Amino acid sequence: MLRSCDGAGVLFRFAEWRASGGPFVAEASLTVRELRRLWKPQKERLNTEHPLHPTNIRFHRACSWLQRVEEIRDEKVLDHVLLSLWTAFNALYGQWDGERLEPVSDVECWQHFLDRMLELDQGDLIQSQLEENKKLVMTLFDDEYLSRFFWQAPTDRRAKRVRRTRFDAQGWYVEENWTMVLQRLFERIYLLRCQLVHGASTYNSSYNRIAIRRCSQMMEHLLRTFLRVWAQWGADEDWGIMCYPPMR
Repeated sequence: MLRSCDGAGVLFRFAEWRASGGPFVAEASLTVRELRRLWKPQKERLNTEHPLHPTNIRFHRACSWLQRVEEIRDEKVLDHVLLSLWTAFNALYGQWDGERLEPVSDVECWQHFLDRMLELDQGDLIQSQLEENKKLVMTLFDDEYLSRFFWQAPTDRRAKRVRRTRFDAQGWYVEENWTMVLQRLFERIYLLRCQLVHGASTYNSSYNRIAIRRCSQMMEHLLRTFLRVWAQWGADEDWGIMCYPPMR
């Protein structure tokens, strides 16, 4: 079940989810309240430059969706959890094309954003999350239904080839190739997100419950870490043109 916990910086956790035959407890690092507190000095400084500074708005939008995740209690709304987490992520990476006057391609934006997060992360916080949750990461690489390659022509042969990604991932961990781990991981989460958004999945379907649980767990770990990296080292970065700024 989903539960909310007080203290120790943890308001939200996925408790006793039997994703692979046993309980898996995913614990978040910083709550939205703590992230906002961490961001407050930067927020106030940026507000002196512009009362609607886009870097502040991106952070605020992301936290608003993450806060909704913290408030959710019912496991029956796991679809909402994953979509809310991705929406929060999208608030950070989304870009507006000033020439074509439309949002830039999703994949292009989040791939570039992940690279920048790794570059900015002076405390190796992202690496720590990937190492601490390696078992969970590997289960996502093992799942052929999260592979775009598999769905191009779904067969047992392709499923076996997809599962070999686990061995590639082991090599990425040994080499500390966090860019590859992160990019390939988000490709899988993004595929599941697209299934939900584009009507390629039944609401609350039993077919993808385990995948949604696992993706939500990993997404939450990384999103909170991204927000922390943003707050500590990203305030003065140029995050590009924001989509649909608030109008006054």
